[in-house]
Amino acid sequence: MKHLNGRAIAVSAMIAAVYTAVSLALSLFSFGVVQIRVAECLTLLPVLSPLGIYGVTIGCLLTNIVGVAMGLTMPVDILFGTLATAIAAVLSYLLRNVRIKRLAIPAALPPILINGLIIGLELTWLSGSFQWDVFWTCAVSVTLGQIIPCLVLGVLLVWVLEKKGLDQKLFGKQ
Repeated sequence: MKHLNGRAIAVSAMIAAVYTAVSLALSLFSFGVVQIRVAECLTLLPVLSPLGIYGVTIGCLLTNIVGVAMGLTMPVDILFGTLATAIAAVLSYLLRNVRIKRLAIPAALPPILINGLIIGLELTWLSGSFQWDVFWTCAVSVTLGQIIPCLVLGVLLVWVLEKKGLDQKLFGKQ
């Protein structure tokens, strides 16, 4: 993308707002070692447009800022959680044309694996000392918590948006 026009900014802001609203509405499940952040299904929107990268990254940033203010997470999550989402979103965008039976399954893997590794590392660091068993427990827990939102809901979201032509209505021609 060469530059963002008003419509592109509005679409990115809408994605960020939905990500934040869903995460906070389901905050009981969105934070902690055992988490299923349903809003992570939106991390597959970069498959449809690079605007999804901006939207989910800003949405994650806002969610984690509010999460810190509400005492649901630690300030370090603002940096590492947002970084994990940004990296995963870019990788999902790069995998946008790789499909299994016309489904964006490969694009669901970066948010699952990157969040598992980075957030697993963050949670281990927050435990006070690095221990491999703690790291793997945290990494596997976060990874498993990403499967339903990303591999199930995210792939389904992309499929429905494409099948109904809503991807073109939302993002226009890319």
